[in-house]
Amino acid sequence: MDPILELQKRDGVARIDTLRRVGVSAYALRTARERGHLRSVCRGWVALAGADAMLVAAARRGVVLSCVTLAARKDLWVLDSAEPHVAAPPNSGHARVARGTIHWNMPTFPRDPDSCEDSLENALILVAQCQPYEAALAVWESALNKGMLDLEMLRRVPLPPAARRLAADAQPFADAGTETIFLARLRWLGIPIFPQAWVHGHRVDCLIGDRLIVQIDGGHHVGAQRTSDIRHDATLKLRGYHVIRVSYEQLFERWPEVQSLIMAAVAQRLHLAA
Repeated sequence: MDPILELQKRDGVARIDTLRRVGVSAYALRTARERGHLRSVCRGWVALAGADAMLVAAARRGVVLSCVTLAARKDLWVLDSAEPHVAAPPNSGHARVARGTIHWNMPTFPRDPDSCEDSLENALILVAQCQPYEAALAVWESALNKGMLDLEMLRRVPLPPAARRLAADAQPFADAGTETIFLARLRWLGIPIFPQAWVHGHRVDCLIGDRLIVQIDGGHHVGAQRTSDIRHDATLKLRGYHVIRVSYEQLFERWPEVQSLIMAAVAQRLHLAA
């Protein structure tokens, strides 16, 4: 059995016991190591020479990648994943990280001992406990929007309180975390707000009531995309809609200003059809 092929099936990092169990001989492992095709990571683990550095580090430190780190690796919308987040059992005294956060917990879903990554479900449960409500909701709704999460199944699992709240609140309609956070902050208004609504052949980020449209620019909203959006804004205004465009910086750094704009528009009944 070729150890290189077996490691490739396992994202380049694997336990030696697992490789031996599927038929890789000690001689094949030793030969591959001598030829520089694989290397020892720590006691009981080996990796391909070019394996993912984060997976190698997780194996070496006795942890699994989880929480916002795993969410970002799955291409979910995450507000901040600069510092690595990993998980380990409460009794795992050998687990360590040079920087970042270790979540010492018993997982809700059993963890695969051969994987250096947590399950998405376990990661989302940790996100619920680790991140502020709005940021966590954005990650959950991103997973729903991408079809990566079975919410009905998750609701049947005994969840911690923070995860149980998100399982009740999360919806699959927001296309980005900025929309999730915007909607969460204005839920108290009691006015229907529709994310990703179709208006005259184009999607808009949020439609409030019948006529008030809010467009939320991303952190790098420039160039041809911005020109196209401005053109669409003008078309909407000519058709009787009121359009408010909000920047990423306004949403996260100057929210009272944004809320005041929305409240002023609603007070003038700009969200209602004429």
